[in-house]
Amino acid sequence: MDCLQSHRVEMLSLAVALIAVGAGTAYYFYIQKKPKGCLDPEIFKEFKLVKRTELSHNVAKFTFALPTPDSVLGLPIGQHMSCRGKDSLGEEVVKPYTPTTLDSDIGYFELVIKMYPQGRMSHHFREMCVGEYLAVKGPKGRFKYQPGQVRAFGMIAGGTGITPMFQVTRAILDNPRDMTNVCLIYANVTYEDILLKDELDDLARSFPDRFSVYYVLNQPPEGWSGGVGYVSKEMIQTHCPSPSSDIQILRCGPPPMNKAMAAHLNELGYTPQMQFQF
Repeated sequence: MDCLQSHRVEMLSLAVALIAVGAGTAYYFYIQKKPKGCLDPEIFKEFKLVKRTELSHNVAKFTFALPTPDSVLGLPIGQHMSCRGKDSLGEEVVKPYTPTTLDSDIGYFELVIKMYPQGRMSHHFREMCVGEYLAVKGPKGRFKYQPGQVRAFGMIAGGTGITPMFQVTRAILDNPRDMTNVCLIYANVTYEDILLKDELDDLARSFPDRFSVYYVLNQPPEGWSGGVGYVSKEMIQTHCPSPSSDIQILRCGPPPMNKAMAAHLNELGYTPQMQFQF
């Protein structure tokens, strides 16, 4: 009996040891295979421009190569990075941008840039040619996202403020285990100013029960069926989820717009915990 009991103890010890070794091996390979991000929060790193696509007279999509085809940028969802360049006087300028790509887009990242006539960093991008390098540092930002952390997001974006919204929306809809709903209000001056419209419309068609977008224009064209003027409290009530502990309203746009939207949201009963400004 003692011999049998001893044998059982030995077998149990061996099984535990094998499980430990297996877990350790699995963890090792997980760590080995998990790609490390290319960004550094303290040091500017340079990435080569490999493609430039003109989207309108003042908007272009810039595609930058990462060090290897398997590299990932390493930017958490909804965060941004600092880009460094030179203005028209040759002076250094640094400005934050959010890529439209995710870490699931390996080997490259993309920036959709609107180049303003007097913009200092706009000058750098306007003059940038394929083969040149962009200095980037990051990640930066307070936004932290975990799939399913809220039932629904309401998003209010103006102009180039669409980029973090687009990134968050893509991350949600690309994840089959994330059932979060997204309702976006996107405001611009003219129809031509709408960034990523084709991509947004494609998402709305592909996920009609999960994602909706309502466009608002200050100077709409003939026959326009969307919103007109500035984003109002009534538009927010109609197109965003109602105040609740399991929703959040994200906003990103020019300072006057952000201030006006904060006032609307407060009046509609959205608590500070229900709001986030990029």
